[in-house]
Amino acid sequence: MAQRILIVDDEDNIRDLATLYLEKEGFTVEGAENGKDALARFTQAPAALVILDLMMPGMDGFEVCRELRRQHDVPILMLTARSEDVDKIVGLELGADDYMTKPFNPRELVARVKAILRRSESGRRAQNAHAVANLAVDKARREARVDDRLLSLRTKEFDLLVAFVENPGIALTRDQLLESVWGYDYAGETRTVDVHVQHLRSKLTGAKVQIETLRGVGYKLIESPA
Repeated sequence: MAQRILIVDDEDNIRDLATLYLEKEGFTVEGAENGKDALARFTQAPAALVILDLMMPGMDGFEVCRELRRQHDVPILMLTARSEDVDKIVGLELGADDYMTKPFNPRELVARVKAILRRSESGRRAQNAHAVANLAVDKARREARVDDRLLSLRTKEFDLLVAFVENPGIALTRDQLLESVWGYDYAGETRTVDVHVQHLRSKLTGAKVQIETLRGVGYKLIESPA
């Protein structure tokens, strides 16, 4: 599916030029001529990236950026007709990922968009992927592997494993694990954690990690001694 780009600029020629070059590269592009329209469009259908003009009548780009950041971490490329460093600094401090000064080369704009999206995707993969020794866990795919062997885990076993691999070497109490895996309002007893840990241990055959019991405390995931 083509990634959707939202262009926010009060100049028709800027929106048309950017749209032309981005669509040639396979992006789906939507335009907004003011800040309020941009926020409404984004709320209705979030974009993969927002190209945002700073100097617009009414709600300017700074305010739009601030509002977007309150609800989403969408990548933002700011456009400014002025070259003052203060505009760039304020924009970046508000959460913009990059900026370009108008007039700009449309080919460079496309290159910047692609680079920002690559960094964004790489960051999401890093957040979703965890590895300890030869154990790898992919939260997005809900897969866990020991070397190349896919583990057969039940839902709560996988969620429990995620809690451990996100906190390697850190002591986690049974209450913390209950809260993380089963939720704040889970009415079960901590014995539930012990049972699921036992099941999880039995499925980590061949993994160079172990779930260590901390008496009176809980558990922690450590690499197995060599």
